Amino acid sequence: MHDPHPFLARLQQGHWFAGLPAELQGALLGMAQVLQLEPGQRLFRRGDKPSGLYAVVEGAMRIGAVSESGKEALLTLVEPPYWFGEISLFDGLPRTHDAFAESASSLLLLPQAELLALLEAQPRYWRDFALLMSQKLRLAFIALEEMSLLPAAPRLARRLLLIAENYGEGAPRRVLHLAQEQLALMLAVSRQTTNQILKELEAQGIVRLSYGEIEVLDLERLRRVAG
Repeated sequence: MHDPHPFLARLQQGHWFAGLPAELQGALLGMAQVLQLEPGQRLFRRGDKPSGLYAVVEGAMRIGAVSESGKEALLTLVEPPYWFGEISLFDGLPRTHDAFAESASSLLLLPQAELLALLEAQPRYWRDFALLMSQKLRLAFIALEEMSLLPAAPRLARRLLLIAENYGEGAPRRVLHLAQEQLALMLAVSRQTTNQILKELEAQGIVRLSYGEIEVLDLERLRRVAG
């Protein structure tokens, strides 16, 4: 296990961790274990027992599920500083989805037993973890609404904005390490439709497309397309 403290500055770039009391930040770093994953390596599978809370500090993680027929549902592709795994912290039930390393990645693991012991000793901190989960729940409700009400183009623009803003966790970034196939899976639209919309955005000078990446050139105009 490596020392998690060099990742402190990276974690503090995220709104949730930066907003925690200093003593809680210290307690979490004190129990954190560093995990290194190779590209494509599975962290956990749907149905696995809960192991704790994770933070992506280097690389990227793919969260989704694969059906028995092999069809993939991709929910999120997340980069630092992003926390996940909090649902199983609250209910103690098995993992809801699969998590794989999209690229070589470093994670911090807060082990379930140690985290629960801390929260039993300091129950006031439960609210901080509830805020992490409620932020995810809010985004999930918005995504469900958009799926029902919005055409593909504004829905795609909104998802690009969400990823660029790291799901509300940090300052916007311009280069999204995201293949068009992955974006199509997230939106449950065809690869052809996704490509057509992205080509239109590129023709307008809003994005630039390259292999495995989408660069946002004009964030404000992307927001206008998103409505």
